[in-house]
Amino acid sequence: MQYRVIEANGIRINFAEQGEGPLIVLCHGFPETSYSWRHQVSALADAGFHAVAPDMRGYGKTDAPQDPESYTLMHLVGDMVALLDGIGEQTAIIVGNDWGASIAWQAALMRPDRFRGVVALGVPMMPQPPMPPTQIFPQTEESLFYTLYFQQPGLAETEFERSVRVTLLKLLYGASGDAGPRQAGDGTPNPFSMVSRREGLLAPLPIPAQLPSWLSEEDLAVYAAAFSEGGFRGGLNYYRNLDRNWALQASLKGKTVDIPALYMVGERDVGLSIPGMRDLISAMPVLVPKLEEPIFVPGSGHWVPQERPEQVSAAIIEFAKRH
Repeated sequence: MQYRVIEANGIRINFAEQGEGPLIVLCHGFPETSYSWRHQVSALADAGFHAVAPDMRGYGKTDAPQDPESYTLMHLVGDMVALLDGIGEQTAIIVGNDWGASIAWQAALMRPDRFRGVVALGVPMMPQPPMPPTQIFPQTEESLFYTLYFQQPGLAETEFERSVRVTLLKLLYGASGDAGPRQAGDGTPNPFSMVSRREGLLAPLPIPAQLPSWLSEEDLAVYAAAFSEGGFRGGLNYYRNLDRNWALQASLKGKTVDIPALYMVGERDVGLSIPGMRDLISAMPVLVPKLEEPIFVPGSGHWVPQERPEQVSAAIIEFAKRH
């Protein structure tokens, strides 16, 4: 992929781009980089679109501000608006997976003048909770929900950076469809569930005997190089702003996403094992009136753009051509 860097929203944003035509912006999640869209960038370009996949704030070769409060959804949506300005585009379709999906939803909610369509993978559009999120997530004396484990600066970083390659392998495999089907309470090790206070997040996750077909040694090496250089703190700071986002978004409560939208999720996505998640997906049309029929991708886990690249690319292209 061809990369370039621009100054936008007070930081340097590194992004991959290919093709000419209407703009499609691809936002990755945690722990990924722009490389996670490697299949879609070329497919979208071949279909007549200008595909742009940034390293999000705090990742890869994009700047990582030191202040944890610089990673709110307001900053992240601001980055995407500034990215459009920096490359001279007025509007785009925005696509996101994992944290990128949350950013895409909020961009669609706050700036429908700049984003004319949204495709979200994995994370549904959710209503404003009645209290700060960290007061809702479960915890016991022995364990706590992974988002709470990520709150203390330095704790998860120390565990994850002990062996970057092993960390990435465990997280990527553990949340993939190759790790098996997920049902609430079935005991399958899940990186995005409860974390032992004593053992940490990684200990129960398996190391596969061989890499899954969608993740090569070269792919893993690209990720390992990025996180070895930049560390995990930037990505973890997104989680450290959950309560701050809740406070900042109070003014948006009740507002709907009024642009065309598509939601995709792997049938083996670890998020679907969270109690109530399927109900949230079913209730999305209230928040997203122009939502198309959700797509459940058979056999895929949380990393759908990498696990099922052809299906994801085709869905984005068909959606973009309609809108």
